[in-house]
Amino acid sequence: MPSTTHPTTGTLAVAGAVLHYQVSGSGPMLLISQSGEGDADRSVDLVAGLTDAFTVVTYDRRGLSRSRLTEPDRGATLVEHADDVHHLLAALTDEPVLMLGCSLGAVIGLHAAQRHPGQIGTLIAHEPVAPRLLPADQRAGHERELAHLQDLYRREGLRATFPEIARVLGIDPASPDREADLTPQPLDERRLANFDHFIRHDFSAIIQDTLDPALLRETGTRILPAVGLTTPREVFDVQCARALAELLGTEALELPGGHNGNTTHPRAYATRIREILGTPA
Repeated sequence: MPSTTHPTTGTLAVAGAVLHYQVSGSGPMLLISQSGEGDADRSVDLVAGLTDAFTVVTYDRRGLSRSRLTEPDRGATLVEHADDVHHLLAALTDEPVLMLGCSLGAVIGLHAAQRHPGQIGTLIAHEPVAPRLLPADQRAGHERELAHLQDLYRREGLRATFPEIARVLGIDPASPDREADLTPQPLDERRLANFDHFIRHDFSAIIQDTLDPALLRETGTRILPAVGLTTPREVFDVQCARALAELLGTEALELPGGHNGNTTHPRAYATRIREILGTPA
């Protein structure tokens, strides 16, 4: 991967939590809000391909890794996650920023764009897990599906649940065409704890989401829905991205890899992000 300087780290106190964040590179500010159980280090290989063109900010979402919670057993709403993004960006810059949101991170970006106009100039929303973007009957079905996954996890643990999560989101765990020489992401104690928090609490935040899709047309943020090239087109998250594109009167962009293309195809993904944002490789 391209070399990058060691990131500057910091902490930020917000209501109910202390957030850990990392900043590296130079140029326009680009915030990456991760998917699933991903923390600030989740897309380290992608960040390495962007830091010569952008000041890249990543962070541990509240409840994950080094972001401490006042009440460890309490989850957060997507509005609270979006307000965390707002406070973090306000602490780092007074200029509009670029944002890449992946999966859950994309929904957080949509809420942040609604709640804090002018703070995010462009948002790439890669396969947002946002049932409220879908018609009511489809929304209810996917909400039940997520609740079932939570119940399965409580009863049988991650080994039984992970394949079902992969099926619902169209993730290929093997990803045979993944790029070579990627930074290892072992399923260690920290990631297991992050998965536990994600499934127990952030699944609930998705099910109980309050996103108002109609307001997304009025944010002032340039919202760019995106899907992975290899994500099956019938799955929930692709349906959400396409619904968002239809709502905004645009087409969903395609990004290398599948739902987790930011980690399986980071070189190609970084190149595509630079193309979209107008910064040549």
